[in-house]
Amino acid sequence: MSGLAPEIRNQQQTAARQRSPLARFFAADNRYLPPAFITLILLVSQLSFGLLESLSRTLLAIAVSMGCDFALALLIYRKIPNLASAYITGISVGILLRSPEFWPYTLCSVLAIMSKYVLRWRGRHLWNPSNFAISAMLLLTPEYVATLSVQWGNTIWPMLIVWALGVLIVLRVKRFHITATYVVSFVVLAWIRTFFTGHPFLAEVAPITGPMYQLFIFFMITDPRTTVKPRWAQCLVALLVAVVEMILRLFENVHAPYYALAIVGPIANAVEIAITTRKRTPVPERLAVA
Repeated sequence: MSGLAPEIRNQQQTAARQRSPLARFFAADNRYLPPAFITLILLVSQLSFGLLESLSRTLLAIAVSMGCDFALALLIYRKIPNLASAYITGISVGILLRSPEFWPYTLCSVLAIMSKYVLRWRGRHLWNPSNFAISAMLLLTPEYVATLSVQWGNTIWPMLIVWALGVLIVLRVKRFHITATYVVSFVVLAWIRTFFTGHPFLAEVAPITGPMYQLFIFFMITDPRTTVKPRWAQCLVALLVAVVEMILRLFENVHAPYYALAIVGPIANAVEIAITTRKRTPVPERLAVA
């Protein structure tokens, strides 16, 4: 079997080279596909509704994220990182954060990237970097920052474009079930919320159509490095995030989706890491530790 491994690997590499450029771009293993998609969201949103607080602040967040990731990877791992993830983090901070100052974008980007290197357990991330950093900024510096609250208005075509491409992307990276579970859960729970709030159903379900939620459902909750491994568990976590968000919304917390993921995500990861570690540890070793 070991002799066949190099041959199989060579066959896979040959097949990858024989794919058309378009097929290679939309391949599930293309790490530049999500950055390209999030950039498209930015362009569509900015041209349609002036989504950004300012282009300079967004570029600052991207530059700080990529620079910080590059420096920490060299310092800690002695290697040059793939900066696609840092680009997504930076552009997410630039889009989602709102502040008249420049320093919150710098601080938020640094917190996000540092969380990848510091908030780890047994080699795995616990928090989605941008979700952790934005939640921390909203919690600790509410007088200086807010989050994106722009809607598409009555124009439906930008949302249709983003959703169509978003579905295509998460299908290619095999994460569509997470997005679908969350969206269905949000819609059902929005209907349940109407019995508590007295608001019309459309008012309760409307937030999920906004540009902020497009980033949330296609990038934050589907991040491969910060989601649990089993498919059923990924769906369960998405459901729990929607439930916690509903509870926070009932208490009129306007940052409910960020806080819900920041609460549920790391707990789910920690539980999975603990269970996986226990299964891999031999019984005599566990008894010795005990």
